[in-house]
Amino acid sequence: MVDSKYIIGIDLGTTNSIVAYTEPVKEQGEVPDIRVFDIPQIVAPHTIEKRKSLASFLYIPSASETTDGAFDLPWSSGGALVVGEFARSRGAEVPQRVIASSKSWLCNTSVDRNSPVLPWEAPGDIEKISPVQASSAILAYIRDAWNHEIAAGDPSLAMENQDIYLTVPASFDAVARELTVQAADAAGLSSIRLLEEPQAAFYSWIEMSGEKWRKMIEKNDLVLICDVGGGTTDFSLIRISEEAGHLVLDRTAVGDHLLVGGDNMDLTLAYYLSRKLADAGTRIDSWQMRGLVHGCRNAKETVFSREDVDSFPVTILGRGSGLIGGTIKTTLTAEDMENVLIDGFFPECDAADTPASPRRAGLQEAGLVYASDPAITRHMAAFLNRTSSADSPQFDAPTAILFNGGVMKARIIRERIKNVLNCWSVSGSQPGIREINTEDYDLAVARGAAYYGHARRGHGIRIRGGLGKSYYIGIAAAMPAVPGIPAPIKALCVAPFGMEEGTRTFLSQREFVLVVGEQVRFDFFGSAIRKNDAPGAVIEDWHDEIEEITTLETLLDGPPGTSIRVNLEVDVTEIGTLEIWCVSVENENRWKLEFNVREQS
Repeated sequence: MVDSKYIIGIDLGTTNSIVAYTEPVKEQGEVPDIRVFDIPQIVAPHTIEKRKSLASFLYIPSASETTDGAFDLPWSSGGALVVGEFARSRGAEVPQRVIASSKSWLCNTSVDRNSPVLPWEAPGDIEKISPVQASSAILAYIRDAWNHEIAAGDPSLAMENQDIYLTVPASFDAVARELTVQAADAAGLSSIRLLEEPQAAFYSWIEMSGEKWRKMIEKNDLVLICDVGGGTTDFSLIRISEEAGHLVLDRTAVGDHLLVGGDNMDLTLAYYLSRKLADAGTRIDSWQMRGLVHGCRNAKETVFSREDVDSFPVTILGRGSGLIGGTIKTTLTAEDMENVLIDGFFPECDAADTPASPRRAGLQEAGLVYASDPAITRHMAAFLNRTSSADSPQFDAPTAILFNGGVMKARIIRERIKNVLNCWSVSGSQPGIREINTEDYDLAVARGAAYYGHARRGHGIRIRGGLGKSYYIGIAAAMPAVPGIPAPIKALCVAPFGMEEGTRTFLSQREFVLVVGEQVRFDFFGSAIRKNDAPGAVIEDWHDEIEEITTLETLLDGPPGTSIRVNLEVDVTEIGTLEIWCVSVENENRWKLEFNVREQS
């Protein structure tokens, strides 16, 4: 445990990043004073303001933009990479110089996440960086801002010397988690621990509720955490049980990583308004469309978060006399948003529904893998159905729900989701689902991460979680060679669902043959469905229950082409990453399988 002045929680968000902090409590029962760090950032050239959130955008300015110090910061000058609100706003004008959603790129298996690919599809004269570097740049900015504002030259208060908890989506696989740790380490934050975002949101609710939380949930409750942020949707389930008279919290299921959220909604509203303008005889071009998306985001956030506002003006810049002489003004109303967004993203559906899978085009643009169906309620149904057992085709209906994410500020969206869930209860026999109220949908994850630091020190309740998936390594079957047919690959379970951080398993009951001294590949798989596979189990036929996560290509030290008999040792580290060691049966030699993600041929 880090002996530090502060416990810090960092929500490295897809669209916004937030930092919360507190001093460790000294006595049992003492209430932590958790605060949100106001992050100074450039909002316009030569203009710096402090905001509770840092927009998770990076802007690569041209050389001409940096000559007058327009992007100088109190702790650095030059402005080679601008982070924050100005970078977000520039995305509407020069998107080819803006990096967005770097966090989502960390789990994109179609690219080498350590290679310079961002900004995606930027012209050749713009120097690109990797997804890991982009995430690291945001974390380094947060570190520098903290050290300038809080540490003020005192090394003991520097962020890198504090107890830091960094949140990741529950759906992040082992590789994406490892890459997140790499990004933090490159930013000088080498002592971080990882925490799943839905769990952090739940911790925040516990912290804000005080001792009242024990009266708001009860034994046998099943709590659904529905987290819809700017870029992603995340589901988790927490089961409430009782042991020795005390309530016990177990995270029992996590959903897939879904790239659908507030960004999709902003784009949908922009298309809606552009059609209205076209019907009225005003057409806008692609440059103006990007500005319209920005305006729709502001309108959505204002109207949905304030029930006293039922409309919001949207202004689009003109493009000169050749197209449109002046600015274009229109309005988004609460009724527009309800009609466009509620039925499009939160439609009523049956409990057995699954996300639509439209026929895909033979050729597609490379990039982020967005959800093909924007209907979040259908994704929720699919997630809950995966939690049902083989003995009972009907899933256990959640009895309570905790909402998180900026989208959930809209009461009408929360009500729609609850109504859908209530319709899924068996014959309506169960009481209506209870909403566990939270005080802030934007800041909860960072605050909860800071609270979790207290829980780890023995001053609060902890959720029992562990790995959110079962993990497997491919092993080639031992069989005679058949011309034209490669040896089939079986899936060896190396780490089961729920394996706790800081634990180790040793697969000594079976020996394997490890090839060293030449280039070899390891296929790495995961499953959020198969929760009962034990370490060492070999699965030959898994249909759609196990999915490939990545292929590791490496050269392990040793005499060229040597085969060595090994056992496997698997560690889930304290920081929440997975390590697989190949241990020689004959001596103490060990080889670690590093999750360095390389492009697959």
